[in-house]
Amino acid sequence: MAGSLMEVLLVFGLALLCSGASGVPTQVSYDSNAFIINGERRVLFSGAIHYPRSTPGMWPDLIRKAKEGGLDMIETYIFWDRHEPKRGEVNTDLARYARGFPVWLHNLPGIKLRTDNEVYKNEMQKFITKIVNMCKEAKLFGPQGGPIILAQIENEYGNVMGPYGEAGKSYIKWCAELAVSLNVGVPWVMCKQADAPEPMINTCNGFYCNTFKPNNPKNPKMLTENWVGWFVRWGGRKPHRPAEDLALSVALFFQSGGIFMNYYMYHGGTNFGRTAGGPYIATSYEYDAPLDEYGNLNQPKWGHLKQLHAAIKSVEKILTNSTSTTKEFGNANLTTYTNAATGERVCFLSNLNTTQDAHIDLQKDGKYFVPAWSVSILEGCNKEIYNSAKISTQETVMVKKPDGAENRLAKLSWQWTAEPLEDRLDGRGDFTKPKLLEQTATTLDASDYLWYMTSVNITDKAWTNAILRVNTTGHVLHAFVNGKLVGYKWADVGGIFNFTFEKNVTLNPGINRITLLSAAVGLKACINYGAFYDTNTTGIVGGPVELVGKENATIDLSSNLWSYKVNV
Repeated sequence: MAGSLMEVLLVFGLALLCSGASGVPTQVSYDSNAFIINGERRVLFSGAIHYPRSTPGMWPDLIRKAKEGGLDMIETYIFWDRHEPKRGEVNTDLARYARGFPVWLHNLPGIKLRTDNEVYKNEMQKFITKIVNMCKEAKLFGPQGGPIILAQIENEYGNVMGPYGEAGKSYIKWCAELAVSLNVGVPWVMCKQADAPEPMINTCNGFYCNTFKPNNPKNPKMLTENWVGWFVRWGGRKPHRPAEDLALSVALFFQSGGIFMNYYMYHGGTNFGRTAGGPYIATSYEYDAPLDEYGNLNQPKWGHLKQLHAAIKSVEKILTNSTSTTKEFGNANLTTYTNAATGERVCFLSNLNTTQDAHIDLQKDGKYFVPAWSVSILEGCNKEIYNSAKISTQETVMVKKPDGAENRLAKLSWQWTAEPLEDRLDGRGDFTKPKLLEQTATTLDASDYLWYMTSVNITDKAWTNAILRVNTTGHVLHAFVNGKLVGYKWADVGGIFNFTFEKNVTLNPGINRITLLSAAVGLKACINYGAFYDTNTTGIVGGPVELVGKENATIDLSSNLWSYKVNV
């Protein structure tokens, strides 16, 4: 918003886009050329800052820096599993909790997530209605004088909808009807949902969205997630998106008629505790964002974008009250926006050739040098006020330097204590089942660890030496025989998390205790994404767990009576 306000996009799905509350009702509407805020035609810049990924003490500074960087709005998600950790117990403190679907949801009889399933829809409707009513009671929506001026339901469902068939189509229609029924008084969006029903605004997510067109020509062109970087996998390189490339994608989007830009992330922050998802997703969620994990300016990205925002805002009235034409100039494209009422113009010159610079002669409007893979903005079509490849802001970078404590071991005093594992190694658990259970459904996300314990009676000396074979869906396995560690193994970080553990073991005549500790490194596969992702399994579910003897003779332990214990 103009002046001192910051708006919020709330993603229910869920997200919110917010500004600073003024107490004055805010009316939000739109057409294909502008968002209309209390009658004023606007283009909007927003940045994702997810409240659970930074400490409350950081929030004022993050918002101040976002505002100084030229943002109008903040986008945040609402995280279902941390606001309703137990079914029916909704914690409405939006400031304290994180992640996605609660594990109890997965365990409801007959449920199928993110499809036309009555069990799931009933739970989703109850939760979203509760959160929306909470926001209404606190007068948080724009028409109430609050900061929320846009809302989103579902998230990138179009990417995974195909395998759900007709049930997916009817589900997304139901989501739209639910959103409308809540009467929040602000527009609703659906990202990456080409068939989003009216009045939902379908939007684009990606690195480049200049070719995207809304499914309704009367709707605004919105980029709800411009990926400024990427998350970090364990052992992987830190992803980096240059400031020049990010700025090009933004300028190109506005050249092609865009009016709304949200950066994912503007401040990524930290996945505290066990909230990183996964498997094998690092605790840091820095995302190469304009504000780093600790809230410091990530230069030159923050400063280069600030200058771009100022350039776009300086021609906002032309962009939102004009028609455009495009003309080719060799490597470059010239797009001219003209306000028919005033005759004012603004031009964008884009050169998408990745290796060749462009020299453009616009006759009476001057000559311009447009570097390869860049966009220039020309005020009045005759004065360059910005080029995405020409950085004039601070280019020095902040270096995170180790403090060298690892070289001062003599000055450190170390203490340790052994984990009391006797009951686990002796096979004493909290409950038993005659089968191998799925880990997440058993732990209910109370721990990353689940002990599987059983015993086998060896009556034939031929089995004194055998191979212990365990098939698991991941992610880490420690195996003990008769109280002694015999080996461990973990899944690759490449995306396939099931593996087979095999180890030569020595068994005693009589009763032998087999103890397996399964550890999850993040919930589910592929960071909780994809069609039917909720059916993916974790742990030694089903096995088989086998002893393999001479000539491949096998004792299958999978249907043994297994004892279980959650936590280390």
